[in-house]
Amino acid sequence: MNNQQTTQGILSIAAVLCLLAGWFNLFSPEINVLLSRKVFYVLIGISFFLQAPMMTTKNFMYGMYAAAGLCIVGALFPLDWKISGIKTLGLLGGIILSFANRPNYRQ
Repeated sequence: MNNQQTTQGILSIAAVLCLLAGWFNLFSPEINVLLSRKVFYVLIGISFFLQAPMMTTKNFMYGMYAAAGLCIVGALFPLDWKISGIKTLGLLGGIILSFANRPNYRQ
């Protein structure tokens, strides 16, 4: 594992911890919302950004950069704006691209 993959793994774990903190209401309501609806998406977006250069094709790479951008930009919009939902679209797109990029090993 190289440093980029290690960093990406740490960011992903931190993002999941943010999401869990929001779900289980570990902090005040304002902090829970900030962690689960803002910080989570920013961390996932950065993780997608780090993953993009490792994609197998240029189309996947550009798609992953777009997914990262949607996550980060969507997280910066106020929660009551309908357009802030693009962060979820970015998350879904990044997850699909991650699975589509996996090599098919058959034994």
